[in-house]
Amino acid sequence: MSKEIKLLKGNEAIAEAAIRCGCDAYFGYPITPQSEIIEYLAAEDPYNKRTGMLVLQAESEVAAINMVYGAACTGKKAMTSSSSPGMSLKQEGISYLAGAELPCLIVNVARGGPGLGTIQPSQADYFQTVKGGGHGDYNMIVLAPYTVQEQYDFVKLGFDLAFKYTNPVMILSDGAIGQMMEKVTLSEQLPRETPDHEWTAKGKPTNRERHYITSLYLQSEVMEQKNLQLQAKYSEIRANEVRYEEIQTEDADYLLVAYGISARIARKVVQLARAEGIKVGILRPITLWPFPSARLKELAQQVKGMLTIEMSAGQMIEDVRLAVEGAVPVKHYGRMGGIIATPTEVFINFKKLFIE
Repeated sequence: MSKEIKLLKGNEAIAEAAIRCGCDAYFGYPITPQSEIIEYLAAEDPYNKRTGMLVLQAESEVAAINMVYGAACTGKKAMTSSSSPGMSLKQEGISYLAGAELPCLIVNVARGGPGLGTIQPSQADYFQTVKGGGHGDYNMIVLAPYTVQEQYDFVKLGFDLAFKYTNPVMILSDGAIGQMMEKVTLSEQLPRETPDHEWTAKGKPTNRERHYITSLYLQSEVMEQKNLQLQAKYSEIRANEVRYEEIQTEDADYLLVAYGISARIARKVVQLARAEGIKVGILRPITLWPFPSARLKELAQQVKGMLTIEMSAGQMIEDVRLAVEGAVPVKHYGRMGGIIATPTEVFINFKKLFIE
């Protein structure tokens, strides 16, 4: 059977993947630069002709994330998407979802800030995403695509991980990848299925007590036990779900650490460096949480220094420094305000920091 290939925007790839992976419900609110997701899904009509998927524009981002909570309680594949200011509004609901241990998929096509900022791409939502932007001790699994194909592939992967660990999963993209167009190899249409999970809300059957789904525990001892249970789950995720890509690290004297659109720039920086005889490699985190700390610690025994490339003032650099524990210098280069650094300017600054 020949593969089906389409030319899609990154946002369109997310929407098409949601349809094809059997997503049951999407609740969202338009905001640039991710509005194509809800537009693409709504164009299929509110009950998708292919799958019966429910698509609803909520009255706000707050409403959308709480609709996801309600749908997730029933065991349905539910998702939402937004961009940076809208994601800030969802933080309370995300904390509720994590506390109630409900699976869902959340997509952030990040833009510049702080405040209303700009509609141009940014990576300055890293802290908010991986450190828990809401209240309490919780973590989301965070996937960072750097191609339109990965935007597509990570939707199914995100749902699979969400249901495996009954935990929210976020795809942290950015406005550049959301808006660029690339060829995407599409998967087969999956049927919508609702497995009989024991944790779902089903009313009060005759053979068991009513099952409550909540994140509210008024007794401190009970709340502590819930937190210990969550931390045990997060430890399991850290042990099993770290994902990353290495590029030319075998002989590298210096390491670039970058994710998303910045990782695409880093690939060209490596070419420029090696053309001048400087051995540079890349570690690209695919999961921003759990973070590939152990591998970075190993590479710190090999290289002379590391440079993080981020479209921010430097956020991921903190996790890189924690990982290497001072074994090598870790520097940062980045642009802000929606400006994407060129490979040449990154290479020039790399040489200033490490070579000259």
